[in-house]
Amino acid sequence: QVQLVESGGGLVQAGGSLRLSCAASGGTFSSYAMGWFRQAPGKAREFVAGISWRGGTIYYADSVKGRFTISRENAKNTVYLQMNSLKPEDTAVYYCAARDNIPSYSWNQYNYWGQGTQVTVSS
Repeated sequence: QVQLVESGGGLVQAGGSLRLSCAASGGTFSSYAMGWFRQAPGKAREFVAGISWRGGTIYYADSVKGRFTISRENAKNTVYLQMNSLKPEDTAVYYCAARDNIPSYSWNQYNYWGQGTQVTVSS
């Protein structure tokens, strides 16, 4: 059983940056693909970024390409999401998730989830 804990969320002005972290425990982190998703109030959970177990395959949602960067440090059992040029529409609860093999765009393909961290971008 893998436990995931996100951190790094907060309030930031538009144009600012935040770095989210997701620490994993209880499993073999290096064998999992990791994903970041977000959910704004009244909206469906949406894919943000995904990374394969060794980092060789990376996916981004079109809405964050060029602004967000996903990375991982298997030695630290941690995956990151660097968010730059933040916009008010990036406001959401951000979740990290884990699954076997390669990342997926679909939230229901992930087996393990963190509790989420709030990101609020003011205009």
